[in-house]
Amino acid sequence: MKKQLIFAAATVIGVAGGLYLASSGGETPTVPVIDFTQVEDMREGDMLKLQLGADRGSDVVFTHEDGTALTLAAFEGKFVVLNFWATWCAPCRKEMPHLSELQTEMGGADFEVVTIATGLNQRPAMERFLEEIGVDNLPLHTDNNSALARDMGVVGVPVTLILNPDGFEIARLIGDADWASDNAKDIIIALTELTAE
Repeated sequence: MKKQLIFAAATVIGVAGGLYLASSGGETPTVPVIDFTQVEDMREGDMLKLQLGADRGSDVVFTHEDGTALTLAAFEGKFVVLNFWATWCAPCRKEMPHLSELQTEMGGADFEVVTIATGLNQRPAMERFLEEIGVDNLPLHTDNNSALARDMGVVGVPVTLILNPDGFEIARLIGDADWASDNAKDIIIALTELTAE
């Protein structure tokens, strides 16, 4: 009986110690608390679909357009409009030129539009898709097994997320939108100012 008690106590101590070491070694960053009231009141038109709120980012690997492995950490330090799309998606065809225009107008050291084709999308089809709609300034990154999309709660396309410079999601829009509209740009600017505080 005494041996069983000692074994049970040792097991509990071992498990507790293991949990402590596991949790203290790779702590998940705390999701920031942000008051989005000011930005919520700005939404109109397509942007009424924009859901505001902070959530974790993702460290799931996807494929860079050059074939190398990549994570969203590569974009930390800048605001990112992250668009999940597919070559078979008709609303994506409508939305992509707006994202291209947004990248042309606002892209730079602190801001980037990042497009990721999720699911099975062949490179020639992706190139043809963008060529047919006259877009040449957006990346051809892929998430062939949809692992990144699933990790970020994306279950359909198009879905566009806005990430802050720390990699946290701060907004999400399900469906297509005119990202080149004045309202969309004003909201993005407001989000950058709001979360920079």
